[in-house]
Amino acid sequence: MNLFQVNRKLPTGRYRLGEVFSGLEMRPLLHCIKDEEHLKQILDATYVSLTDDPEYMYVNDEDGSLIIGLSYLRTGDLRYIYLDIIHELVHVKQYRDGRELFDKSYNYVDRPTEIEAYACCIEEGRRIGMSEETLADYLQVEWITRDEHRRLLNTLGVQVPRHDSTLAKTHDPDSQ
Repeated sequence: MNLFQVNRKLPTGRYRLGEVFSGLEMRPLLHCIKDEEHLKQILDATYVSLTDDPEYMYVNDEDGSLIIGLSYLRTGDLRYIYLDIIHELVHVKQYRDGRELFDKSYNYVDRPTEIEAYACCIEEGRRIGMSEETLADYLQVEWITRDEHRRLLNTLGVQVPRHDSTLAKTHDPDSQ
């Protein structure tokens, strides 16, 4: 993860992905994105809008760009930002493939696009040495219940911590 960097000093505005995040082309996301050429196209074509909104990070389902709250970009845990960008790039791939990102007929934790994106994050989190407890915390987002969180952990094969994590998290992939 030492090659991954975030430009935390940018003001609000629209940027190319590489202006906000560097080192993504060196990351082993290829299995989630299809192939190296497809990944290169996504990295080259994706734009990022930095906003003052309290949102964290999500894909704009109108144009496939990323929207990131400036506060999260500046203060978020680098590991969570890294996993979130992987999560969102999987959604960009899904968007480009014509898939419905926010299918409301599914509960959030059962939505196939979310499971696919989170599975890539969990695989990468383990690869970089994150503990099961930290991964479980990463998956605890404020709009799901404790039971939904446990179901998501089970679906993704993350060991349920012996006690519920109480770590505060500044993280919100896909608030929609």
